[in-house]
Amino acid sequence: MTTPTRSAAGVADPSESGVGGGTASPVGKRRWRPPPTGALGFRIGIGLLVCYLLVAVTSYFWTPFDPLGVGGDVLEKPGMPYLFGTDRLGEDVFSRTMAATRYDLLITVASVCLALVLGTVLGTIGGYYGKFWDGAIMRAIETFNAFPTLLFAMLIVSAVGPGILNIIVVLAFVGLPSYLRLARAEVLSRKTWQFAEAARMVGCRSWRIAFRHLLPNSIGPLLAFTAVNAAWVALITASLGYLGIGLQPGVPEWGSMIANGQDGIITGQWWVSFFPGMAILGMTGSLYLLGDGLGDRFDPRRRR
Repeated sequence: MTTPTRSAAGVADPSESGVGGGTASPVGKRRWRPPPTGALGFRIGIGLLVCYLLVAVTSYFWTPFDPLGVGGDVLEKPGMPYLFGTDRLGEDVFSRTMAATRYDLLITVASVCLALVLGTVLGTIGGYYGKFWDGAIMRAIETFNAFPTLLFAMLIVSAVGPGILNIIVVLAFVGLPSYLRLARAEVLSRKTWQFAEAARMVGCRSWRIAFRHLLPNSIGPLLAFTAVNAAWVALITASLGYLGIGLQPGVPEWGSMIANGQDGIITGQWWVSFFPGMAILGMTGSLYLLGDGLGDRFDPRRRR
């Protein structure tokens, strides 16, 4: 017979001794808890982005109809064989929405990656070396920030002309100051920490301290901001297409598709603009969820 254990008050625990029909609780058993809100949003964002990536890749090889073809049934309602209906030129909206995914996704990812690399490098240089380099970089950024972002992008695109490469370069240039400021602030806050001082004491060169020690420890906030900024880039891309200064005329793009179908909203052909608008909403929403999840992951103060 086992001896029952006693609590601090001297009362025996019947669940451990078997007295009163009690049974010992299983060791290591934990109650199920729902995942944190940030983790759930992160998973949803990742899942939606994977779906967009699959649609973009699939559109390279297959679409129900030719996304550039015209001459079909004009303004057909959603159904079979036109899942999203057709526009006023007889183009299949579903096929064009699929094809537009690869263009919008390519522009968003390429411009964000370019701005991230350039802005991080310049911000690290300005934050670590300071003095002349920091002053020169920050004065140039302050001059650039004097112009409204969207208006500045419109002026540059109008000057250089439409095209995928031009749009990528312009959006990367417009988004670069945000990455530069964030990288500079992160490096400034960490360059006096003990690991950086230890690297100086052992004789590491300044560029090695900046890019091998400080930058890797500052990359978390930059990645979280990149996801949120990608949603902004997707909206700017659609805005340029809506205004008619994005890609070349006739190329499938969500913003231009909304512009082509805006008159149909009043006359009852709502599907021409509705489905491209939902595609933009889904992409920006998934990117915001991804950015929020990354922020929870890299910032201990935001973990729930």
